[in-house]
Amino acid sequence: MAAVGLLIFSAAAAGFAAAVGGAICRWTGFDQPHANPYTLHAMTAFGGGLLLSAVAFGLTPAAMRGLTPIWLAVTFLCGGIVFYGLDRILAKRGGQHSQFLAMLLDALPEALAMGALFSTAPSVGLLLATFVGLQNLPEGFNAYRELRMSGLSGKRTQQLLMSMTVLVPAVTWLGFTVLDSHPALTAGVMSACAGGLVYLLFQDIAPESKWRGHWSPALGAVVGFAVGMACAQALHV
Repeated sequence: MAAVGLLIFSAAAAGFAAAVGGAICRWTGFDQPHANPYTLHAMTAFGGGLLLSAVAFGLTPAAMRGLTPIWLAVTFLCGGIVFYGLDRILAKRGGQHSQFLAMLLDALPEALAMGALFSTAPSVGLLLATFVGLQNLPEGFNAYRELRMSGLSGKRTQQLLMSMTVLVPAVTWLGFTVLDSHPALTAGVMSACAGGLVYLLFQDIAPESKWRGHWSPALGAVVGFAVGMACAQALHV
């Protein structure tokens, strides 16, 4: 029971990292229109690199182990199509929520896997919680600015990010109690989320990280991917 409590606490800490990232964005003034564009583009690229590492080392490998090639392709494509539709709907309404969607799409399936794996490999679950927390910091930073620029109040934006403190443990508990005996379903969810992430990366996040006349902010993606790769390597120790 103590081990389960530790997992829930770790999952809550991982979710809370999103709110910490948002708070850093607010305290440093990067939620304002005149914020330093160099840092903003580098941070966006860093978050994109972490998301790419999550697809490459977290979501798709687990999906490939649990699905046949046909179902792998179908669920991956369905994920991309669903988030294409969501992106179109948000664009028609004038909203910009790609960073927040990416954060949800990344953290929640990993939390699901965290819970599903904990019954057999608790150390892997704890390391995965660390991985989610590392990703949520820059993603929370980027999502806070994005939501503020779309017109959402600071209080409401911070409340949305704080909801991750509840959502991540809740999904972790769901994975632990329900999906540990349904590996194919878990793999399908992870594959679909990977497809959605790839769509968001190329449609919204990667283009936003580019800054005309400057090349170094894109190195943030390299750093982000390196951090994610190191975490993935630690998961297999």
